[in-house]
Amino acid sequence: MSSTDTPNEAVITAYAKAPARTVSAGGVTYAYRELGPKGGIPVVFFVHLAATLDNWDPRIIDPVAKGRHVIAFDNRGVAASTGQVPDSVEAMADDAYTFIKALGYDKIDVFSFSLGGMVAQALVVKHPELIRKLVLTGTGPKGGKDIDKVVGTTYWDILRATLTRSDPKEFLFFNRNAVGKAAGRAFVNRLKERTVDRDAKIKTKAFQTQLKAIQKWGRSTPDDLAKITHPTLIANGDNDRMVPSVLSDDLHRRIKDSELIIYPDSGHGGIFQYYEEFAPVAVEFLAR
Repeated sequence: MSSTDTPNEAVITAYAKAPARTVSAGGVTYAYRELGPKGGIPVVFFVHLAATLDNWDPRIIDPVAKGRHVIAFDNRGVAASTGQVPDSVEAMADDAYTFIKALGYDKIDVFSFSLGGMVAQALVVKHPELIRKLVLTGTGPKGGKDIDKVVGTTYWDILRATLTRSDPKEFLFFNRNAVGKAAGRAFVNRLKERTVDRDAKIKTKAFQTQLKAIQKWGRSTPDDLAKITHPTLIANGDNDRMVPSVLSDDLHRRIKDSELIIYPDSGHGGIFQYYEEFAPVAVEFLAR
């Protein structure tokens, strides 16, 4: 399994203190972190565009890790994982499958956000037997209307953030009103709670390739999501500029018996703005 597993280690439930690990498979060395009690079905976290292991909000991941084994990872070519980023979401899903199988798991729960939610959909369509439960946040279906516009939105908000010396996520994830600005600053500060053994930065080429993959996903023929019979929780803000909020409704309509939460006065990062409300809902859903 992992190159750094140690027996009888204390249970860590704070993401800021989760050990950095690696596992090699298919010619790629995957960087990951794990926390929470071992045993049972793990919850694997699929992260967003341009993100590394350092981009998970501890106010979301820590509550899940109190009762579940949690694994977060860098996909191929991202940050500390080796190789090159694939140019399609489906290939990213293949890499995620390789990583999960390399750790020895035949069944997982998935918590995903944004691009991670697209990868999760591609994974469950191809390997339905692997997944027990699915959390899809800030994301949309293959062929979803206006997903391909994410490239322009992303570059525009990066420019705006640069001009104001802000983190781009404050623009991309949150509304630019007083509430959204405060939530954005608080979110960015939470991502700094881990002070040692932080992940490598994503390279520009890797980021650009991810954007192309999202654009391709948005312009592709939709998958038959009626095939997804897994318990599914869908969440977003009501003003998502990156992956339009209507696409969360679209997912909800197409995935039978799925549950949908739309948070008011919030954007792409609605679950982070409303973490106090959302984290308990996610914990309860995954514990059923």
